[in-house]
Amino acid sequence: MPPSETEFMVPTPTPLHLAVALNGAGWHPAAWREPAAQPERLFTAGYWTELARQAEGGLLDFLTIENALNLQSDDHFEADSRTDRVRGLLDAVLIAARVAPATRHIGFVPTAITYHTEPFHLSKAIATLDYVSAGRAGIRVQIGARADTAAHFGRREVEPLRRDVLTDPELQRLIVDRFDEAADYVEVLRRLWDSWEDEAEIRDVATGRFIDRDKLHYIDFEGRWFSVKGPSITPRPPQGQPVVAALGHGSVPYQLIARSADVGFVTPRDAAHAAEIVAEIRAGQASAGREGKTVHVFGELVVFLDDTEGAAVARKQRLDERAGTEYRSDAQIYVGTAAGLADLLQDWQAGSLAGFRLRPGALPHDLTQITEKLVPELQRRGLFRTAYEADTLRGLLGLGHPANRNAAA
Repeated sequence: MPPSETEFMVPTPTPLHLAVALNGAGWHPAAWREPAAQPERLFTAGYWTELARQAEGGLLDFLTIENALNLQSDDHFEADSRTDRVRGLLDAVLIAARVAPATRHIGFVPTAITYHTEPFHLSKAIATLDYVSAGRAGIRVQIGARADTAAHFGRREVEPLRRDVLTDPELQRLIVDRFDEAADYVEVLRRLWDSWEDEAEIRDVATGRFIDRDKLHYIDFEGRWFSVKGPSITPRPPQGQPVVAALGHGSVPYQLIARSADVGFVTPRDAAHAAEIVAEIRAGQASAGREGKTVHVFGELVVFLDDTEGAAVARKQRLDERAGTEYRSDAQIYVGTAAGLADLLQDWQAGSLAGFRLRPGALPHDLTQITEKLVPELQRRGLFRTAYEADTLRGLLGLGHPANRNAAA
């Protein structure tokens, strides 16, 4: 019997989601010294606007912006006194609010440190970002608990962390506590965003009624770390719920992703490891009663891209020499061509990853390589969009507009 037509059909590739993580002059500490770098513009709106427009030109889903409440340091556990690195940060949420109106489609997911900020303030800020971006806002929640950071606020005493005691049971308990607190933080954000129903604003000039007070709701959140009455002072955001993201490197943060996030960033070693991580997150979703919720898991990579592998290797070596040490990262580092990176992403996609967040080693060079070389290669393979298909970030991610928990059936 001759083979049927369907036996010759090639499965249609599942399109990838793609994001970039913007961090100063790039993720390599010597990136600011590259010929194409613009260190004198790092603290200008124009610099961030140009990067956002470039990312949007590549049809990327969203960009994230790094943030911190302490001065940058090569050591994750304590401050340093180096003067050959970029030092100083603008606030990520404020950058996003300034830049978003200069774009039309790409999403903005700034980072916020939950340990020293109040969820009421952040809920209002991200709701505002959703309004000024016309529905393209998100937030990446990050745990931050260095002792020198706590000293800026004077409200909590934090024991200094040391790498050699990370496996201490008491320290592990504290880490679990901090991620549990972050989960409560996200729950307060979500309840505040829902504290106004979508139709709460009447704006009826004739009757003089601007709002329907019955459609504003107290959230009355009482937990171990937060006591929040509500309602928000900002109407429900255009997306209903802005996108919540979190980065995880192990089981404790994977549970935060499973319990609380719409998007999780993870750092697998290979496709098999990615599949293990995704399975752990899916099991955590089931345990948290979120089995039916879409939670996208993105793989993380730091990328150094050039037209030839040799050029990429030489550039990274030059950067390492200027930095005085070989660059290392919590994520895998890819050094090579856009076509080679496309091969790697396609391979890792088999590990059930929905997409990738790429960290450009040097800006704007590696962002240009992503938008002008990697994206066309992925499009050629049928792995990436050729036009924006939605007006909101939730729409781009296929998350839809969520029902308000307080709305009558």
